[in-house]
Amino acid sequence: MNTRQHRRYSTDFKLQVIKAYLDGEGSLKAIARRFEISHTLILFWLDKHRRGALTEEDNLEEKVRDSEAKIAALERKVGQLTMELDLLKKLSPSPASAPAVKPSIVSGPVALASVKDAKL
Repeated sequence: MNTRQHRRYSTDFKLQVIKAYLDGEGSLKAIARRFEISHTLILFWLDKHRRGALTEEDNLEEKVRDSEAKIAALERKVGQLTMELDLLKKLSPSPASAPAVKPSIVSGPVALASVKDAKL
């Protein structure tokens, strides 16, 4: 079964392809091969560009949307990490009951001396 995936192209990429064609850097099919896309897709983008539906403004709006999505994802991650840190702080022993020697990442927590060991 042959399934095709639809790729999404940024406005910046579309404008780059259109500029290459309009600057005469090659034929429509040569540019399509160079950018590894269909020549009919370039024709579609050219038509949108001529109608004013594909501009630098669209590119800026797309970048703003992408940035806002990244900021939202980072804010969610900060919230998650803050909650985890608060939980770890609640679960960690108080400084009064903590051993005198701090645990090491390499060796782990320090073993407390038992009553039997103290008599030796």
